[in-house]
Amino acid sequence: MSHSTGILQAISLFLFLGIVGCGNPPRVSGVAGAPPSPSVPWKVPAGAIKSEPVVVPAAAAVVPPDLQERIRQLSLADVVDLALRNNPATRASWAQARAAASLFGSARGAYYPTVDGNATLSRIQSPSTLQRPAGKRTEYGPSIALNYLVLDFGGRSGSVERARQSLFAANLEHNATLQNTVLQAQVAYFTYMATSALLSAERSAVAEAQANLTAAQRRNTVGLATIADVLQARTALSQEQLNLETIQGNLQAARGSLASALGLPANLPFELEPLPTAIPVGMITQSVDSVINEALRNRPDLAAARAQAASAAAQVRVARSAELPALTLGSNAARTYSSPQQFAGPSYSVSLGLAIPIFNGFSRQYDVAAARAQADAATALADQTRQQVITQVFVSYYALQTAEARVATADDLLASARQSVEVAAGRYREGVGSIIDLLTAQTALANARAQQVQSRWQWYTSLAQLARDAGVLGVRGDTPFSISADSVLTRPVPDTIRP
Repeated sequence: MSHSTGILQAISLFLFLGIVGCGNPPRVSGVAGAPPSPSVPWKVPAGAIKSEPVVVPAAAAVVPPDLQERIRQLSLADVVDLALRNNPATRASWAQARAAASLFGSARGAYYPTVDGNATLSRIQSPSTLQRPAGKRTEYGPSIALNYLVLDFGGRSGSVERARQSLFAANLEHNATLQNTVLQAQVAYFTYMATSALLSAERSAVAEAQANLTAAQRRNTVGLATIADVLQARTALSQEQLNLETIQGNLQAARGSLASALGLPANLPFELEPLPTAIPVGMITQSVDSVINEALRNRPDLAAARAQAASAAAQVRVARSAELPALTLGSNAARTYSSPQQFAGPSYSVSLGLAIPIFNGFSRQYDVAAARAQADAATALADQTRQQVITQVFVSYYALQTAEARVATADDLLASARQSVEVAAGRYREGVGSIIDLLTAQTALANARAQQVQSRWQWYTSLAQLARDAGVLGVRGDTPFSISADSVLTRPVPDTIRP
């Protein structure tokens, strides 16, 4: 009785511990598997997550050896090259393409027979019969089995085709990733160069504002200007200095974005190759329809969407084959060694099987219907991608034309602003103009400089965007469009225009 009671107590304790344990998350590496409440952070166990390497000030090891000597003077081609080498997105898409190639090779293995070897060792106790007494024996020996799918009405070929189209899609998506990476690097480069040019223009504006303040102070000293002129000039100088500090901060942010596009740490020292003063732009000579047709031929993401639709269509063949018979061939050969010897000897078998699906609760029919619906959805998504490609090219094409028109207008605006400052400065020197007219003209000149810088770099950004949208942006950043010569080149801007 006491023995039964002990068993019941043990069972009760086991059930109690099980019920209590089910209410609490399991522990992992010595800590709770989940936070105790929604407002409490989870404590990460020591050693559970691999620590990130510490950032050092001069991590030049991430720069390829052939670029380490040029890290202080990177050209646009170097920037694109670094981005393609270091960007994690390109490495991930490349790995996915290689995985798809391996899966295609695996799918093609279904066309070959499977051969498996086996070796067994058995100790057998046999009961007595009318023919023999009870006894023990040891058997061992190798065997080999061969199986081959002779016919399955499209399932095997459908699986191979699905893997083949998935391989095409993965490689095309890798091509799209390369173009996106090139575009990202170019946009970051153009933004940094534009911000750097804005900084130079703003320094000129600060120098001009300082010259205005000095002139106003001198004129006030000799009684040719009031203290109001001095205060207004000082206010304008403070405003330009504030703008300069803002642009300096923007330049560091643009530098960080460029480093990120290159796959480099933001604190790695690097410099860009200086550009000539003249930054030529032009007008695209191709029509929008011709560029759209190029995009339909070359966009890798559109081709990848079509390949995914073909892969989904192949899955219909796989699902349909499950409703049809399958013919298989199998064989087995073995050699048995036994003690006693009367059980030893070779054996073999050959079989030809026919599997006929009869009924499984309509699951196969629903699988076929689901595969067809998924194929229709993939085709619709490919059509949607086509429409997006056309729209993107159309918008980018006219954005480039707008950018080209803005360049011409910005050049005219800068020329007019320069003349306006010269006239206002001359009038102020002669005493017939006010400080307000001079400050207003110089503010307009500073804005004109900024707009000219931004308009030209925006044209390059628009050109790269159009090339990417057309699917022709090269891995060196080249854009194979036909561009007319620039009618007006950027003229050097004087450091200061003194009153």
